[in-house]
Amino acid sequence: MAESWSFLDAFEPDFRPLVVIELAKGTKEETIQWFTDRIVDKKGNGGAQLLVKPLVTENGNENIYLVGASHLRLLLGAETVGLVKECNDNSMRTFTYSSRKTFKDFADDNHNFLTVAECQYIIKHELENLRAKDEKMIPGYPQAKLYPGKSIVRRLLTSGILVQIFPLHDREELKKLRHSWYGRVKVGYQPLDEIRCYFGETIALYFGFLEYFTFALIPMAVIGIPYYVFAWEDYDKYVMFATFNLLWSTVILEVWKRICAIMTYRWGTLLMKRQFEEPRPGFHGALGINPVTGREEPVYSSIKRQIRIYLVSLPFVCLCLYFSLYVMMIYFDLEQWALDYHEENESNFSNLMLFVPSIIYAVVIEIMNRIYRYAAEFLTSWENHRLESSYQNHLILKVLVFNFLNCFASLFYIAFVLFDMKLLRQSLATLLITSQILNQFAESLLPYWLQRRHKKRMKKHMSSLKTDTDLSLVEQVNLEKEMGTYFGTFDDYLELFLQFGYVSLFSCVYPLAAVFAVLNNITEIYSDALKMCRVYKRPFAEPTANIGVWQLAFETMSVISVVTNCILIGMSPQVNALFPDSKMDLILTVALVEHLLLAIKFIMAFVIPDKPREIQIKLAKLEFESLEALKQQ
Repeated sequence: MAESWSFLDAFEPDFRPLVVIELAKGTKEETIQWFTDRIVDKKGNGGAQLLVKPLVTENGNENIYLVGASHLRLLLGAETVGLVKECNDNSMRTFTYSSRKTFKDFADDNHNFLTVAECQYIIKHELENLRAKDEKMIPGYPQAKLYPGKSIVRRLLTSGILVQIFPLHDREELKKLRHSWYGRVKVGYQPLDEIRCYFGETIALYFGFLEYFTFALIPMAVIGIPYYVFAWEDYDKYVMFATFNLLWSTVILEVWKRICAIMTYRWGTLLMKRQFEEPRPGFHGALGINPVTGREEPVYSSIKRQIRIYLVSLPFVCLCLYFSLYVMMIYFDLEQWALDYHEENESNFSNLMLFVPSIIYAVVIEIMNRIYRYAAEFLTSWENHRLESSYQNHLILKVLVFNFLNCFASLFYIAFVLFDMKLLRQSLATLLITSQILNQFAESLLPYWLQRRHKKRMKKHMSSLKTDTDLSLVEQVNLEKEMGTYFGTFDDYLELFLQFGYVSLFSCVYPLAAVFAVLNNITEIYSDALKMCRVYKRPFAEPTANIGVWQLAFETMSVISVVTNCILIGMSPQVNALFPDSKMDLILTVALVEHLLLAIKFIMAFVIPDKPREIQIKLAKLEFESLEALKQQ
């Protein structure tokens, strides 16, 4: 590949803007010149060898730059990042420029061989790998120190010189995607391959999981409806329903692994090698030598980090959990007040008042979850994790623990302390439905309304300008740079995780939970699609082979659901009648059944392969060919 770089010409007559760089207003000219020179400079000189054009408006250059790349540069970049493409023999292989003719649909004049999302991912990778050589500081900003090997883009971001980098929407492709995705109401599958081509694998996998989870909930919903209609107060008949739930929760998660493997193999990410992780932008410390790369970079003591985690973060999380339990007890006081009021008055109004405490509590839960999320992000950032993966794992753990307790503690208390199945059913229904309505409003409807207002103001302003520049491009960039930033699938998976908990933990008490979950997810698919296409900036594609730590989170929830449902079954009058003399025998029997069900669950997880046989053979074949190639070398 090194030989190919020498033939790469930075000139491209048909410049296609793919990525937007916005610098802070008032950025010094020497800084801009140095940064743009590094972007267009040749790879051999430490540059990115990309194309840059300033966005000129009526007011001149507003420190906004458009970045693109020649077709040849993108192909060489595809090899650098290790993209996997389909070959003419239908196998999936890592793309190399020297063997480009062996890949399906490749032609020298076919600029659609790489998807736009892949092109933007390549440009992002090259920009992030622009590294300081012998510079000691960013020109014009002596306080912004540099050292050899430091990522220039990351330093510009942390110094506030670089405001943002984001990929530009392709209006025509977006219009086609919107039409096939949510442009018309239809019963059918989502265009996951088109979503992947436009937004990348991470977002396509989320929508694939959302769709799969919705279809998987349908059997639970269908079975739950007759239980609600014909046997609502007879909890003894829910034993079969709970048993089905336990098997269902295991099977759907194992089958998802297989479906995920099929999709990611087709997309090429199942075979992609994991990139070496660089320090995250917010990581700081004294300069030292990385023993792996040999490069100079910040070093921070792991002992200091552990002290911050265990002496500050952990006590703070415990304090938040205590506060959550305190709010829960206030909720029960309100429930008792509403019940006393109903017994005194017994009117239609008093009937409605019975639901008010649960609704208020559901709203408070959502507010507390969002406030805690900000606190968790601040604390995790303060812990100063070196890698983004470590930062995300610690953040997810903090948020999951608090959200689980905040959302489900009251249900556990009602079920296993108060033993009030009627109140449990009412609280579960209210919490589930209220949280779904609030999430739909906060995540999609409100941002969409705000974005439409901003778009109208921006169009009115742009139409009043008299300029010879490409007005449509200027308008597009100015609109998109003010749009909200999509921070990833964290909140979307968290919402599904909590919904899975509502459905699986107390299914034998409220079988209609699955029905409401299905209805919510159908609207969620459309509202999330609207959010991605109309509300937020286009996110950079991120290749991924699975849903990551969320798979473990869902599996953990399914294990907890086995325990809760077994205890609820053991509490039923029918089961208690079998052990009239000895409660200890009842406890031991329930524990035995719970252990047997967990054993069956783990056996099923072991027996069902994570990858279909066909995929396993293809992966083994590629590994064999790689070993043979190494032997020949």
